[in-house]
Amino acid sequence: MRKALRWLLALTVLIGTLSTAGVATATAAQAGRTGQVADIKDQLLAIPGMSLIQEKPYTGYRYFVLNYTQPIDHRHPSKGTFQQRITVLHKDVSRPTVFYTSGYNVSTTPSRSEPTRIADANQVSLEYRYFTPSRPAPADWSKLDIWQAASDQHRVFKALKPIYTKNWIATGGSKGGMTATYFERFYPRDMDGVVAYVAPNDVVNNEDSAYDRFFTKVGTKECRDRLDAVQREALVRRDSLEQKYAAYAAENGFTFTTVGSLDKAYEAVVLDYVWGFWQYSLVSDCDTIPADAATATDDEIWTSVDTISGFSFYTDQGLDPYTPYYYQAGTQLGAPTIEFPYIEKKYVRYGYQPPRNFVPRSIPMTFQPNAMRDVDSWVRHHADHMLFVYGQNDPWGAERFAVGKGSKDSYVFTAPGLNHGANVAGLTADQKALATARILAWAGVPATTAAQAKPLASYDAKLDRQDVRREPTLRP
Repeated sequence: MRKALRWLLALTVLIGTLSTAGVATATAAQAGRTGQVADIKDQLLAIPGMSLIQEKPYTGYRYFVLNYTQPIDHRHPSKGTFQQRITVLHKDVSRPTVFYTSGYNVSTTPSRSEPTRIADANQVSLEYRYFTPSRPAPADWSKLDIWQAASDQHRVFKALKPIYTKNWIATGGSKGGMTATYFERFYPRDMDGVVAYVAPNDVVNNEDSAYDRFFTKVGTKECRDRLDAVQREALVRRDSLEQKYAAYAAENGFTFTTVGSLDKAYEAVVLDYVWGFWQYSLVSDCDTIPADAATATDDEIWTSVDTISGFSFYTDQGLDPYTPYYYQAGTQLGAPTIEFPYIEKKYVRYGYQPPRNFVPRSIPMTFQPNAMRDVDSWVRHHADHMLFVYGQNDPWGAERFAVGKGSKDSYVFTAPGLNHGANVAGLTADQKALATARILAWAGVPATTAAQAKPLASYDAKLDRQDVRREPTLRP
């Protein structure tokens, strides 16, 4: 009997998925019979499992925050469901659609990704599974992997494609760029193109010498020396600054159960310092770094490290929202480890700590070394209509995706002087023109020539503001 019930539940979910196109088509047909165009909200809510959280007004668009019912396990859909948040920035069903993923929480404030502006497109944004509130309860963490997440995205695409029938492009930055790439690897027939920004590619988790080489060349020697000196000085003054840290934690109610101790958290923050500067800052920001760390006050050292790395992050309260990321880093994505040759060994007690240290011990983790190797190989040999954009001074670009023999109409570009916020607009003129032309072509609205390619939508200061996420440094 239980087997029969499980089979029936699985069939029900499958029918719900297969009937999505029929429901959307039926809604449109009904509107056609009445001589009216179906309201986009009605079309969206006609999708089985879709519900409205909120509609927010924005000039020139309709903006919806939605919940969509997803299987916890796409291989066994009868084993429960959860609600996954989606937002839809609706322009017109006659326009192409950009599928945006951050790899983290979804923002519920209207915004446009760069490809959305270039193609004057609709935009669908998806919250990554297990980031709250899009988390099953109770959470089976074994179902948090890149295939399950790609299957979430595939299922949303299949549900919305009958409404948004024109071309689709997947995009995202950092972990969102990784997410767009994994989606393409597992469901290569869904999208017409992929634009992945600053997407790390840690193929061999325990071989990270590329990062060490990066930090010996990035920026200017003067800037590197300033940063190295402040980082070292923060460890030399560990005792006095940890007293300040303890007072700061007590004042704010911060605890250190997950990482293990205030001392471990302190070193983790300090060791993030140089990486964090180059991830978020430019060479022109070097003037904000104390010029002589040895004579700087404790407050100056503290403020510089706190501004860049954030002393609140490795507390339990700071880590908790990012448990899904660190779980994935420790099970599939990998995490960087770098050396600190300018700091005497006696000052470094723990080094770069593994993701396991940042996830509650109640959650089991086992690393899968083949996951990233598989994706890397697929991109090198099968990438089609894919664009990767990196920043010259972004540490995460030290290990990046590459396209090779077997790939088609795919590119890897580097924006000179830029950081983790690198984009098409920051490329050299010829690469910018080519990238824009390819995005338009993949979106189904090609320019006559590459030289004529430019964004089809006018710049909007609110929609198009670029916020480089200032979150945990060793988090893409």
